Amino acid sequence: MVRTGSTKKKDGTYVTGRLAVARGFLKDARNSNAVADPGDIGNPSISTVINCAIAYADAITAKTKGEINQGDHQTVVKLLRGALGNELPNRQEANLKALLEQKDEVQYGSRAKTRDDALRALERLEEFAAWAEVVLTK
Repeated sequence: MVRTGSTKKKDGTYVTGRLAVARGFLKDARNSNAVADPGDIGNPSISTVINCAIAYADAITAKTKGEINQGDHQTVVKLLRGALGNELPNRQEANLKALLEQKDEVQYGSRAKTRDDALRALERLEEFAAWAEVVLTK
């Protein structure tokens, strides 16, 4: 059994709502990158990307396991692996980990990320979101 950290029980209504939130974050992340000026910092966009990835992961774990992660967002990867087992592709696990590793720095730190950093984060998210949409329609 995989140690997943603190979780909270959720039902199908939550899945639907959380998926709508994930899709909203995805649209906002795309828009943010599309209208950014060359000198803009990337932190706000990356923050939205990370929140989107968390929302998709929550929707998947709520659907497949009836639980979502609580507290430490780093453990969401473990919960997702516990929910999906080998159905979680290593590439998508790596995408999610890479995004979550930036959470504290971009949301609470003082170092400015670049627009290129934001574009790379969005690329990871686009791949993760496309995969998540397939999982959530099964």
